[in-house]
Amino acid sequence: MILVKLGGGADVNLEGAAEDLAALGEPFVLVHGANALRDELAAKLGWEKKVLTSVSGYASVYSDERALDLLLMSYAGLRNQRLVEHLQRRGVNAVGLSGLDGRLVQGRRNRGIRVQEGAKQRIVHDFSGKPQSVNGGLLRLLLDAGYAPVLSVPIADEEGWAINAENDDVVVALQAELQARIVLHLIEAPGFLERRDDPASLLRELPRAELERREAAAEGRFKRKLLAIRRLLEAGPCEVRLSDGRVPHPVRAALEGAGTLIR
Repeated sequence: MILVKLGGGADVNLEGAAEDLAALGEPFVLVHGANALRDELAAKLGWEKKVLTSVSGYASVYSDERALDLLLMSYAGLRNQRLVEHLQRRGVNAVGLSGLDGRLVQGRRNRGIRVQEGAKQRIVHDFSGKPQSVNGGLLRLLLDAGYAPVLSVPIADEEGWAINAENDDVVVALQAELQARIVLHLIEAPGFLERRDDPASLLRELPRAELERREAAAEGRFKRKLLAIRRLLEAGPCEVRLSDGRVPHPVRAALEGAGTLIR
């Protein structure tokens, strides 16, 4: 079993990833983002994205009702179904899902995000939350029947409302249930770079013991990704690889040793 997180950047190679997954020869679950597509749709609609940064330094998109509509259009809609299409064309019987379907990913809505505004702090409430559990029965039903789940946000809150969540956190919840042998994070970079924007500074291996220190020094969304990877390793023994999703064969390259290994 392989768990693949495909980033949502504009240059991530969807077709190359689908081709590699079709040739994999073992079950997989694909979790995908769509942030570039969401931003493109927002610009066309004249909607402005708002990013919140918590007092602890973690950035997230403010998820009001309009932002949630964008999420449904881009993540659960267009990107999800295009990936299903890419896989179906290559003989993979893929099924497109959000965490809301069958309450596949059950979460808890945030009680509020504490943000800093000038000299003051305030609590911001929105439609976002954190995954708490996975409907393992539904997931295994699909996998045992030969289907390939293609999954993204939104997830379900305690009362069945759709809420936004970090897909990296969704991967952590899935790994706690599935115990995949390998978890791939395919991003818009060669892997973990010692110096930002310098591909020559790629770290081939990152010891687990260093993750917390690296996370403390990171900024923006990458800071949150490192937190999720740290939690991923706490969920059970596995090999995590952070690799380039833009190359011609991103899954194959990662499995052959490209990028940064964390274990």
